[in-house]
Amino acid sequence: MNKIKNKDIQAVPTLLSLDTSTEACSVALQYQGQVTEAFETGIRHSEIILSMIEKILIDNGLVVSQLDCITFGRGPGMFTGLRIGAGVVQGIAFAADLPVLPVSSLAILAQGQKSNKVMTALDARMNQVYWGLFEKDNQGLARPCIDEQVISPEAIQLPESLGWSGAGSGWDQYGDMLVRVTGTHLDNWQANQFPCARHILPIANALYNSGKQVDADQAIPVYLRDNVAVKRSG
Repeated sequence: MNKIKNKDIQAVPTLLSLDTSTEACSVALQYQGQVTEAFETGIRHSEIILSMIEKILIDNGLVVSQLDCITFGRGPGMFTGLRIGAGVVQGIAFAADLPVLPVSSLAILAQGQKSNKVMTALDARMNQVYWGLFEKDNQGLARPCIDEQVISPEAIQLPESLGWSGAGSGWDQYGDMLVRVTGTHLDNWQANQFPCARHILPIANALYNSGKQVDADQAIPVYLRDNVAVKRSG
């Protein structure tokens, strides 16, 4: 667990953030101008997420009732991980009467990249990716350029401009194909990049300060697929 001085965060709300949308499981706490984070990889989200939250609060001398809001990666991503994350957020938020802020997992992924223009792709299985295009605004916040899609790598929507970077498990899985399809639009892509809870916080701050928080029952996963019970063969 690391404490990171975040100069981009104006220390107003005390926020707990979490993301379980991919193979990575992460929790972060924004409190008094600092961000404390915990990050693990491996499909053990249901086993570790509550203990990660408990530890990060105890280490900062906080209890849940002292939070202003809980924010989380609402998807798209792994179905099981999204259900776990949403369930945990709803449980805590209902119990403590806290508002929530759902944030796109693709936007979180883009927010964590150094590039200002990011082609995000998460592996959606079945030879598809969750695809999004994001540009950072003057405040450094990742803003969507298109609607998020679940689509085959060959059919992705391309940006009009050049100078983009790629990130996400979809690039790890289908890198050669995506490089071929994106062509001159792509400058580079980064391997082993995941949505991370601490990268939710800049986006969540802007949403919170704009009054965009919602009730706990709105902590709902976004799958992008209509049929979330599709079984994989093999």
